[in-house]
Amino acid sequence: MESIRIIGLDPSLVACGWGVVESEGTKLRHVAHGVIRPNPKAALHARLRELFETITDIIRLHDPVEAAIEEAFMKNNAASAIKLGHARAACLLAASTTGLGIGEYSPRSVKKSVVGTGTADKAQVAHMMNVLMPGCGVKAGDASDALAIAICHAHRVKAAGSLYRRVS
Repeated sequence: MESIRIIGLDPSLVACGWGVVESEGTKLRHVAHGVIRPNPKAALHARLRELFETITDIIRLHDPVEAAIEEAFMKNNAASAIKLGHARAACLLAASTTGLGIGEYSPRSVKKSVVGTGTADKAQVAHMMNVLMPGCGVKAGDASDALAIAICHAHRVKAAGSLYRRVS
């Protein structure tokens, strides 16, 4: 059975979570995770460039073949939703320009995929990451969400027979 390396991205201009997993059949292996925190005092274009460049560097370092990115959700503040859209665009561009296949997933489908319910909280998601990948030591937050996004994608790829592949 072929293993596949996936980067999960939880877009944000404040704390953009990322997590890399390797999936082989039903086995999951934690590769790396972290959070990108652009300077909040920098101009929007500078924060977006920092996200794009850092994600591109992480992709080059860990060499995933596919990316999974959380879809935007509408908060009660339109300005926040627009900023989230900008962060998603930086994530999508970094994955696309490095030739990765890309899957996009709603927060609800990610939670349902890894916890079993679409209404799970961040602590439940982090707990499941530590259960599914013992030793990863991830805490509740953006990095655990990114790992969950990658695992959601791994489940979809396994079920569909690999939908996405690196493109030239």
